[in-house]
Amino acid sequence: MNEFKGFVAIVTGGASGIGAATAALLVARGASVVILDRDVESVPNSQLGVKCDVTDDGQVSAAVAAVARQFGGIDILINNAGIGAVGDVSANGDEEWHRVLDVNVVGIARLTRAALPHLRASSHASVVNTCSVVASVGVPNRVLYAASKGAVAAMTLSMAADHAPEAIRVNAVTPGTADTPWVGGLVENADNPDAAAAALRDRQPMGRLVTAGEVAHAIVYLASPLSGSTTGTLLAVDGGMAGLRLR
Repeated sequence: MNEFKGFVAIVTGGASGIGAATAALLVARGASVVILDRDVESVPNSQLGVKCDVTDDGQVSAAVAAVARQFGGIDILINNAGIGAVGDVSANGDEEWHRVLDVNVVGIARLTRAALPHLRASSHASVVNTCSVVASVGVPNRVLYAASKGAVAAMTLSMAADHAPEAIRVNAVTPGTADTPWVGGLVENADNPDAAAAALRDRQPMGRLVTAGEVAHAIVYLASPLSGSTTGTLLAVDGGMAGLRLR
């Protein structure tokens, strides 16, 4: 499939995990892909890596302008950059709340705001945000992270409504617990890593973690011009976590 031939896509946080899997799939289907990340050393030669911190509006604006200038436009924006947080509502101070929301929520606003003029000029404009199942499912010790992803879900729907008249589609994926470097770090740092890994698998009805590739396929589906009537959708890739109760 090469439905993205001639398209230019930006993937934030695309140097690893879900972002890297998404970028690779977009390239395989014909897109020119630019990775915006704080560390782009691992970005393969098939993609262009641009160092960018999504919490810095100056860096974001400059990076997006450079991409549009070099490639002649922007058709797809994958807002994937994000950070995690653990603990109940008392576990994190104001500084950490501001840090996580700045990356996970305001970062999406910064990137989309900068890309909008170029997306408006595209005949197949699409924005896909990486959300999470915790936006709608209560999971212990994820209050801050859940708050940030709940905001992403709300933003996605509101952005879709705002930009539907401009033919800019906006959607999101809501992964369950995925096999990513951040989740791997949580397991490694647990008191009992084997028990922690088993608990993460067991809370998903399919009995395993979601893979980065599975989330990437959902993101690419939403971004594709073949999905031209799909907007304002929160697509679950969560192993049944949100909708199934097996016990």
